[in-house]
Amino acid sequence: MSDASSAAGGEQGQSSLFGEGELPTGQAVTAQPKAAGAGEPRLLRAQRDQVELRPYELDALLAPEHPARSVWAFVQALDLAPLYAAIKSVRGGAGAPATDPAILVALWLWAHIDGVGSAREVARLCERDDAYRWICGGVGMNHHSLSDMRTQHTAWLDAQLTRSMAALMERKLVTLNVVAHDGMRVRAAAKAASMRRKERLQRLHELAQAQLQALKAELHEDAGASSRRKQAAQERAAREREQRLAQALATIDKIERLRPPKKDKKDKKAKGRDHDGPPPPGANATAPAPKPEPEPRVSTTDPEARVMKMADGGFRPAFNAQFVVDAPTQLIAAVGVTNSGSDMGQMVPMHQQLVQRYGHVPEHWLADGGFTKLQATQALHAQGTQAVVPPPSSRNPAIDPFAPKDSDSAALAQWRGLMGSDDGKALYRQRGATVECANAQLRRRGLQQFNVRGLLKAQAVLLWHALAHNLMRMRSLGIAFAAS
Repeated sequence: MSDASSAAGGEQGQSSLFGEGELPTGQAVTAQPKAAGAGEPRLLRAQRDQVELRPYELDALLAPEHPARSVWAFVQALDLAPLYAAIKSVRGGAGAPATDPAILVALWLWAHIDGVGSAREVARLCERDDAYRWICGGVGMNHHSLSDMRTQHTAWLDAQLTRSMAALMERKLVTLNVVAHDGMRVRAAAKAASMRRKERLQRLHELAQAQLQALKAELHEDAGASSRRKQAAQERAAREREQRLAQALATIDKIERLRPPKKDKKDKKAKGRDHDGPPPPGANATAPAPKPEPEPRVSTTDPEARVMKMADGGFRPAFNAQFVVDAPTQLIAAVGVTNSGSDMGQMVPMHQQLVQRYGHVPEHWLADGGFTKLQATQALHAQGTQAVVPPPSSRNPAIDPFAPKDSDSAALAQWRGLMGSDDGKALYRQRGATVECANAQLRRRGLQQFNVRGLLKAQAVLLWHALAHNLMRMRSLGIAFAAS
């Protein structure tokens, strides 16, 4: 090729690469006519319908130090025998093979570490995320099996928490001599708009019963198989709604029975006043009448949830989650869930739970001022545990809350003296660096709102979070997972 033709070809290539007015600055190229016989440009185009065979090894997807491998090692140290015993599909019998419970347990532990709380989302991640795919090991997953595993084995989860902590106590890695206790309000799977009074609940329950009966009648009359399946799903949903409304009505009746009896309006007696006599001197005859007590309301979505004051100052349906951690290691030793919005009555039940789990009485029990109750402090002292909680303060600045009072028992006087000393203050400072840190980790991993309903299922979710938290703490502390 001559120099002239090469130059012409180069100029033509520049003209085809850059549109008119898009040439680099300082380069002037004269447009050349298209060569005779030139066809369409030869391109490598995307072909997305072709089949590819890519050999790979699942075990090579994760790095050797990936946390998901620690999850699998932790699961192998658990007692899975009760889960295997519940499987009805056995060799030589009918039925499809069941998914290995170890896979389901590992998936949920990793999901709680990963901050995923939805069974459907976990099932989707099992198809596209390497860590979830590695745990599955080629076994297909569906959200129904995941949902059942998460909420139907509360007793087994509770036993595994006890078993794992007891194994650490046997190895002298955990002492439970100094424990810290705290509570957190976790939003329930119900909105504030679902709270209804008794009269409204009764009307909704009647409508739900009528709808349920109508759907049952349609289900028996319909001859189409597909229509019957659709009607059966609708009937099941209506039945579950009717059951929730019936439970809500039973709950509101229970609340009304526990409320103090209303005062008789005909009774005109008041403090310092006879039935027909004039008010005493200095009394305010025009004092406003007391405000009527509001009628109780119960959620139609989750009847066991209660409206509580949240950390941001708002009021929403929620549950009160309780955690007790070993102060030196921040490992969770006991969990509980209640629908009481106050922490004041939770110290004694959680202390009893801890002693029952491990047969060990802690020396010191750290809790914040929300748990302060003189009867609870004295009850723990009777069991051999010193409560490290701040004494109630007084509005009178002249009253020293740490000084023993005339009405105090010897145990309460000792407690006030401890909280006023440097040793007591040093002990109390451990609370914020232990249980508060554990609660922050749980919040970070998604414990913001329950997506299950009822106290029992909420307890199961808390146990999953506790086991996942302990797993990661043991990994951070370099504690090996060993079967006991």
